[in-house]
Amino acid sequence: MNIPQHIAIIMDGNGRWAKAQGKPRNYGHLKGTENVRNIAIKADELGVRVLTLYAFSTENWKRPDEEVGYLMSLPAVFFKKFMAELMEKGVRIETIGNLDVIPEATRKVIEDARRQTAENKGLTLVFALNYGSRAEIVRAANLAAAQCDGQITEEDIERNLYTAGYPDIDLMIRTSLDYRLSNFLLWQLSYAELYFTDVYWPDFDAEQLEKAIEWFNNRERRFGGLV
Repeated sequence: MNIPQHIAIIMDGNGRWAKAQGKPRNYGHLKGTENVRNIAIKADELGVRVLTLYAFSTENWKRPDEEVGYLMSLPAVFFKKFMAELMEKGVRIETIGNLDVIPEATRKVIEDARRQTAENKGLTLVFALNYGSRAEIVRAANLAAAQCDGQITEEDIERNLYTAGYPDIDLMIRTSLDYRLSNFLLWQLSYAELYFTDVYWPDFDAEQLEKAIEWFNNRERRFGGLV
């Protein structure tokens, strides 16, 4: 099986999953957070190099304050519960997005996780936090303009994206069957294969990941050329 080197996932459907269980939305967010461990471990076992997860978008601040506050508490829950296992597996934690405006306690938890796992050599698990792709591209263009005397090239933009140094995204997965990208990695998804499933994120298990990769293996990737 051809394993994608970089998989990106829009982890959608936590709230709808919780509603179907007769539970509050935050219960769905908790179960979705716990599922990150399952998919990260499976991805590492399969040989995926980078797994990027859309954890909190720049638009998510529009949600009720209580829900936003709960979402911001989840990194501490996740790392307290799973850090020992992530270290054992050699998973390295990284983030993309603007962390300057997230709560200080949340930022400290994330920075501690990055520091603690910095030397690990297994899967790179990237959390997109307070991330929006349009803002990222504008940021990269401004940085490139400050660095360049002449015309800005695609390479100049690439060098200044949050994802600089990561392999190209091969496969993007969105759960819960919404057919949109929601301002997620618009530049980086230019030639990725896009996989949409009706499975809610808390139910997207290792078998579902393998199913998505099997689908990926049946795609012809021409990158604008001919086969």
